[in-house]
Amino acid sequence: MSSVAAAERAPVRARLLGKDDHGPLPRALNSRERAVLLAEVEASGLRGRGGAGFPTAVKLATVARAGNAVVVANGTEGEPASWKDKVLLSSNPHLVVDGAFVAADLVGAREVIFTVGRAHTGVQAHLEHALAERRDHAFDVYLESAPDRFVAGEESALVNWLNGRDARPTIDRPFRKGFGGRPTLVQNVETLANLGLVARYGARWFRDTGTSEEPGTVLVTVHGAVKQPGVVEVELGTPIRDVLQRFGGLTALPQALLIGGYFGTWVRAHDALDLPLTNAALAPLGASLGARTIVVLPQDACGIRESARVARYLARESAGQCGPCVFGLPAMADALERVDVERLRRLAPQVSGRGACAHPTGATRFVASAVDVFSDEIERHRAGRCGGRSHPPVLPVGDSTEWR
Repeated sequence: MSSVAAAERAPVRARLLGKDDHGPLPRALNSRERAVLLAEVEASGLRGRGGAGFPTAVKLATVARAGNAVVVANGTEGEPASWKDKVLLSSNPHLVVDGAFVAADLVGAREVIFTVGRAHTGVQAHLEHALAERRDHAFDVYLESAPDRFVAGEESALVNWLNGRDARPTIDRPFRKGFGGRPTLVQNVETLANLGLVARYGARWFRDTGTSEEPGTVLVTVHGAVKQPGVVEVELGTPIRDVLQRFGGLTALPQALLIGGYFGTWVRAHDALDLPLTNAALAPLGASLGARTIVVLPQDACGIRESARVARYLARESAGQCGPCVFGLPAMADALERVDVERLRRLAPQVSGRGACAHPTGATRFVASAVDVFSDEIERHRAGRCGGRSHPPVLPVGDSTEWR
């Protein structure tokens, strides 16, 4: 951490979710200024906040070298358990717009496309209002509402939809061939908001929070057995127990935590509560932050029933283009519902890593962690009992149908 006194730096909340005026942005950069700012982004250590965690500076530089680029601000957030992008776009849309314009300057783009989920009409209204207030730019700006599918936010799927086709993943990489066949930077809206701050305040300011290896703040969605489910901004490295206190604390004794959302991992509560909120700390548990959704499962809920519901949802939400999704995911959902662990173990290597996108791999990781963490519950089910039969559902699932 920096030695700068706490009173001298902006409050953590004001970084992303606050409505404070952040001051003017650098604009109309020449080639030397672009190189300087790109170096500052690299020095900041900013990584993508959508889930994959790819270095932002590398992505920007790759698209900038290609030329004739387009920028897509990705706020689709198709996972029912994640709310962070919706909260950010509703509370501070101007900061996202700032970051998108900085990104466009850095890659030499003249077109900027903002995307939100179709069902999130309130979010879209906030962003529309913010864009209407912005006359201080020379970009062609568009706002599009994408289908509310789980995979629609995957960058190739989103670009495929913007090109007039279904919101299904493709083998094309947008940084090479994206919107209109041109190199396209697809960046999560939280990443862009952070980019807008780095452009103003620099790498040293950005690194004043978080850890040396994982700097900055992040938006975290928490629900389940906490008093006030929602979204807060915390410094990376904050103990997970302290993160949960930001949501009013626990309402029940926790059995397990789902970390990283539906492509994430179940971990036993006693193994994770005192760990810092970093990928490095979670790695020994086989977990990672992903898009930083945390669900607290209480002791009186059934982890197998909850996981089976999500496994079935993920099977329905697949693009249906590859064998691992068309056949593998429904078979895994069937096996988990029947608590057929042996079949799940046979299926896992036939599904994970075999598709054209990350969907089958993420779903397999989720199911495998459930089988591990809820092994005692599996034995109860095999004996004809369920520890949480009467507990209401904890994990939200959607029921979307449209691909366009």
